[in-house]
Amino acid sequence: MKPFNPLFTEITYHRQFERTPDFSQLMRVLRGGRPDRPVLFELFMNDELYGRLADRQDVAEADDMAALKHQVTAFRHAGYDYVTLHATPDFYFHSGRRMKAGGATVSINEGAVITDRSDFEQYAWPDPDQADYSRLESIRNFLPEGMRAIVYGPGGVLENVIELAGYESLCYMLTDEPELARDLFDAVGSRLVEYYRHSAAFETVGALISNDDWGFNSQTMLSVDDMRRYVFPWHQRIVEVIHAQGKPAILHSCGNLSSVMDDVIDTMRYDAKHSFEDKIQPVEQAYLEYGDRISILGGIDMDFLCRAEPRDIYRRAAELLDLTDSAGCYALGSGNSIPVYVPAANYLAMISAALFHE
Repeated sequence: MKPFNPLFTEITYHRQFERTPDFSQLMRVLRGGRPDRPVLFELFMNDELYGRLADRQDVAEADDMAALKHQVTAFRHAGYDYVTLHATPDFYFHSGRRMKAGGATVSINEGAVITDRSDFEQYAWPDPDQADYSRLESIRNFLPEGMRAIVYGPGGVLENVIELAGYESLCYMLTDEPELARDLFDAVGSRLVEYYRHSAAFETVGALISNDDWGFNSQTMLSVDDMRRYVFPWHQRIVEVIHAQGKPAILHSCGNLSSVMDDVIDTMRYDAKHSFEDKIQPVEQAYLEYGDRISILGGIDMDFLCRAEPRDIYRRAAELLDLTDSAGCYALGSGNSIPVYVPAANYLAMISAALFHE
């Protein structure tokens, strides 16, 4: 392990050692192999950090291609071999849920728009076949050689059903109106399958993320039987359409999934799992338990990443790379994402373990 250097926490220092993107390195990880050098993985970061990494703060959000180019530059400058993005701005499920001032989240019971059969029939379901996926082709114009796009979804099967029905209402619906619940899951799941089918067909896309939070800290949000009955079959279909294009499928899912990891690996056949939390299962333990069956991505705990000293973050990240070095199947990153409240110095200390690895 290279000794920690306080300069690791400065973006200007990182810019002197910029990596050449090589998506094949991440592909080795996703295919269960060992890369030639440490690989970084992140679901997304935040606008302030993108601006600092790209050395630009003046991108007009209304200009989709300019904003996307800005994000590509930020990911490249940080040392990633890819950029993550939504495939289209036209496909998402409208609900009544709103963010509170300052971006704080709201109750998972708030904003329900489908509570009965009439609501279901009147809902304006989005059509993934009519969405504009052209950004996945246009990105070719400024995607650096060796870099690829990784597409994530507009939420997942369970997340969108909960947003549309409300969590408590959904729990009642599963008992009182199981046919309506089935139709709701099918309406969401079938459309997400087509979203991923369209997205996976583009040459610029190297892998795809199915992002769907399934659990609380102690268990899955629905019973395991209901997860298997309503949620998992659609994830299996999503993975199938991604694999049909010869591309890896990544599951990003928060919560305690210990009771369903065999389903994730053996039934749905995801290639990699992202999102880990120390109070559920530290990523080091997850790697030792599952790393020979599924690739493990990220995992540096969010609370630790926010509150620890940069030196300690660097040490943990470097030790994690040492742990995973011989077998591979691992890419370094956070346990979830990099929101604005993560200190930039702490984030830079984490990725430095990969960028300046000996």
